[in-house]
Amino acid sequence: MTGLPDRLVEFVGALREHGIPVGPGETIDAAAAVDVLGLADREQVRAALAATVLRRSGQRAAFDALFDLYFPIAIGSAETAAETEDLGELRNALVTALAQGDTERMRALAAAGVEVFGQYGSFGEGGSGGGGMSGWSAYQTLERVRPDALLSRVLAAIRGEQGDGLGEALSRQEAQSRIASFRDQVQAEARRRTAEFRGRERIARYAVAPQPDLVSFTNASSQQLAELRRTIQPLSRKLATRLAARRRRSRRGQIDLRRTLRRSLATGGVPMRPAMRERRPGRPELVLLCDMSGSVAGFAQFTLQLVQALADQFSKVRTFAFVELTDEITELVTAGAADPEGLARRIMTQARLTRWGMSSDYGDSLGSFVEGWPDAVGPRTSVLILGDGRTNGGDPNLAAVREIAGRAKHVHWLNPEPRSAWGTGDSAALEYAREVPMHECRNLRQLTRLVTELLPG
Repeated sequence: MTGLPDRLVEFVGALREHGIPVGPGETIDAAAAVDVLGLADREQVRAALAATVLRRSGQRAAFDALFDLYFPIAIGSAETAAETEDLGELRNALVTALAQGDTERMRALAAAGVEVFGQYGSFGEGGSGGGGMSGWSAYQTLERVRPDALLSRVLAAIRGEQGDGLGEALSRQEAQSRIASFRDQVQAEARRRTAEFRGRERIARYAVAPQPDLVSFTNASSQQLAELRRTIQPLSRKLATRLAARRRRSRRGQIDLRRTLRRSLATGGVPMRPAMRERRPGRPELVLLCDMSGSVAGFAQFTLQLVQALADQFSKVRTFAFVELTDEITELVTAGAADPEGLARRIMTQARLTRWGMSSDYGDSLGSFVEGWPDAVGPRTSVLILGDGRTNGGDPNLAAVREIAGRAKHVHWLNPEPRSAWGTGDSAALEYAREVPMHECRNLRQLTRLVTELLPG
C-alpha cells in the first residue's frame, strides 16, 4: 500500500510524543507484522502493533486513540447517513445494534451520527469548512443522540432476545458497556474527521488524552485524579520493593583494610576478596511540608497518599500543611487512608492553615513551621517541600528555608509547575532553588522517579 511506511513512521512518532517509548527495533517489528498480516483485518493489525510496541500497562488507551487516527476504518457512512438522517430513525437503529451487540453496525451509526449531527461552523451551513471554527463535535453528536437515555429500551430488547437467560444485573451491565463503547466510537470518529481536515499531527498532539502517569497534577480532572488514586497501592508496593533493595545494598560500606589484609594471607598477600565494613543503617525519618492552596492541593494530596502508603519504609513520618499558616496533619493523613477523596477537605476544615483567605503565604508559613516545631527536623531527617513557590508578592523568607536545610540531612523541593514557569510573575521558585534542590514534579511518572531517587534507602 503506497504511503504505508510513512504512515507507520508518523504513528510511531505520535506514540513517542505521548510518552510511549518506541525504538527502532519495535518499529521494524511493527512494519514486519503489518507486512505479514496486511490491512484486511484492521483489529488484527491493531493487536499486532500493540503487541510489538507497547511495553507496560496504562499505555493502551493512548495507543488505541492514536491508532484510530492514523489507521482509520473505512466505513460506508454516506449510505448509513442517508438511512438515518432522521434522529428518531437513528436512535431506533442504535437500540437494535446495542441489543444485538453488533459492533460494526454501532460503528457505522457512530459515523453517521457525527456526519449528520456533529458538524459545526461552515460545515453545518454547507460551506467548505475552511474557517477556523469548523469541524465535527463528539459532544454535539452525543447531546443529540443521547445514547444513555436508550438504556431502558436496550434492556427491554435484550430481555426479548435472551429470554430469562441473563439476569437483570448482568443485562444492565452489558447494556451499559455497549453504550460506553458507542460513545467511544463517536469520539474516535469525530477525532478522525477533524484530523483529516486539520491534520493528524495537530489532533494527535492536542485531542488525544495523555497516559495516566503523564497527566499534569495541577490540570487533572476529578476523574483523572480518581484514576491516579487507584494506582497508589500497586505503585507503593513497587516503590517499597525498590527502596528495600537499595537499603540492602547500602549495608555494604567501605573496605575494611584490616580484614582484607588478613584474608589476603591465604592468597600470597594478594587481596582477592575485599572485606567490607558492615553498616547498620537505621530507617530514616521523613517530614513533608505541603502547600494546600489552589490547584497545588491536588498534587500535595496525591503525594501525601503515596508517601503514607510507603510509611513502613521510614522510622517516622510527620506531615505538615500550610496556606497562610502551618499546622501538623500527621494524624489526619493517617486516619484519612480509608477515605482519600475527602482528605483535602478534612485538612482544610480541621487544620489551622488560614487567617483571612486562601492565598498562600510562604514567608509566614515557613516561619511558623521553624518556630512551632523545632524538634521536627533533625540530622536523620529528610524533608520534602511540596509547592509552586508562588508567594503572592510576599516575603519568601529564605532564612527559614536555610534553617530547615541546616537542621536536616536532606531537603528537596518538588514543584508541580513546569520549569519554564519558575521565576515568572509572583513565583519565588528560582530564589528557593538557590537554597535547596528544586525538582519539576508535574505528573505521576516524574513523581515515581523522584521518590525512588530522592527518598533515602
